[in-house]
Amino acid sequence: MSETQHDYIIVGAGSAGAALAARLTEDPATSVLLVEAGRASHPLSRFPISFGLLIDNPAANWRYFSTPEPGTDNRAIPVPRGKLLGGSSSINGLVYVRGQPLDFNTWAQMGNRGWSYQDVAPLFHRMESYQKGDDGIRGGDGPLHVSEVPDQSPLFDAIFAAAEHVGHRRNPDYNGEDQEGVVKTQTTIHNGRRMSTSHCYLDPAKGRANLRILTEAHTTRVILEGTRCVGIEYERAGRRTVARAGREVILCAGAVATPQLLELSGIGNPDLLAPLGIEAKHALPGVGENFRDHINARIVWRVKISELSFNTRLRGLGKLREAFTYLTSGQGFFSLPSAPMLAFLRTRPDLETPDIQMHLVPYAVKNPKKRQLHDWPGMTMSVYQLRPESLGSIHIRSANPHDQPEIRFNFLADPIDQRTMIDGFRMIRAIANAPPLDPYRGEEVSPGAEVSSDDEILAWIRHNSETAYHPIGTCRMGPQANCVVDDQLRVHGLEALRIADASIFPTMPSGNTNAPSIMVGEKCADLIRRQG
Repeated sequence: MSETQHDYIIVGAGSAGAALAARLTEDPATSVLLVEAGRASHPLSRFPISFGLLIDNPAANWRYFSTPEPGTDNRAIPVPRGKLLGGSSSINGLVYVRGQPLDFNTWAQMGNRGWSYQDVAPLFHRMESYQKGDDGIRGGDGPLHVSEVPDQSPLFDAIFAAAEHVGHRRNPDYNGEDQEGVVKTQTTIHNGRRMSTSHCYLDPAKGRANLRILTEAHTTRVILEGTRCVGIEYERAGRRTVARAGREVILCAGAVATPQLLELSGIGNPDLLAPLGIEAKHALPGVGENFRDHINARIVWRVKISELSFNTRLRGLGKLREAFTYLTSGQGFFSLPSAPMLAFLRTRPDLETPDIQMHLVPYAVKNPKKRQLHDWPGMTMSVYQLRPESLGSIHIRSANPHDQPEIRFNFLADPIDQRTMIDGFRMIRAIANAPPLDPYRGEEVSPGAEVSSDDEILAWIRHNSETAYHPIGTCRMGPQANCVVDDQLRVHGLEALRIADASIFPTMPSGNTNAPSIMVGEKCADLIRRQG
């Protein structure tokens, strides 16, 4: 077994890990080994449409599945995760959402000093290059290019008008100080190409002599000597290697793989590890707990004016026309994120901030797993609760690092989540049935108008909804005994081991999780540099 030595070892080159590696190696005196279990790239990844094409592709996706649970009608729900440099930023739906100031102020209120909105807003500003940015709130010269969807359609105009008709306002910048309203989506797309952290952070850093990037290198454990983490062991091309860190190891493998790696290393709940034959080297019962994700309910309607739906526009030679539009202008169907319009709304007027997010899509998908479209013109509106209360878990099933962990969502266990999803579902219908959409909206196909009572709506959500692909919280940050890292991202009770990815989120940010994950990578770099 061979050995290597670096100052810092980063496990996982995803949204946070890539940003962290790029920032740390800005100092030429600092050496970094970045270890990624997935491939370097996929030929489709730079094209925005790849969010659909790679949703179930084993070459770019870990293709996890949840354990069937009664709360979701005993269905095994797909849990896609990126298997490339850039992690899930290389296969996601390209929707850019910072979250609400309330989210980060809540983190700080839970005992995480330095994580208030006032603290993290400069990090979002630093990482962004937003086309309308550089106004003191939005960044204009960061590495991550962010743009608003340019696509125009009478259907979009009608949805805006319908939302305004029922009392919702348009918001020119939902990533500013106030998230609430109906909006055109801001995306990690620039000139028609995906802006993953692999492209925006790693590509400019790859020429640095102090950065070594290993792909297809599967980390099997972190190495402890007493209470100090001194390195990792990884497998690559059938060979095991020990890599030693002179300063620190930082785990950035994500909310699924980071707790898995800790438990494989004997860091976690001894009662869970012992039956699997794993010696508990450091008892930390919070590992793998506090798991949250967004459960996403999709309602589908027919569209009366068929050419306004991409279901019609992509038939026959339509695909060639859309491909030509994309190649010549960088626009059209192949340039779109997973949703070109969003809405952030309150289900009750007494709430201080929005508690649901809607995705508004000008087509209807027949098979979400394969992203196959229906052969009739349709549109989709989906909803999820921004800050779910139900807590699940992610734990290893065996001592084999190649076995998938057990993912338990525990969706809709909390009555607050049930009520919010039902109310959000009704709010979608109110927008869709408003008069400005009358010339465009046909019949409700799924679930259909006959599903109308609270019990019927909740039952339909349980049977049909899937994840919005935003797993967080499994290595929760906080000072409490059930937390895994402190506010410096250091693993409680251990030296030289940090975690920087969505697993540290104490609560769910209000929206898509890619932007906050990148922010965590930026924050971790600052914490390490400040420490010296």
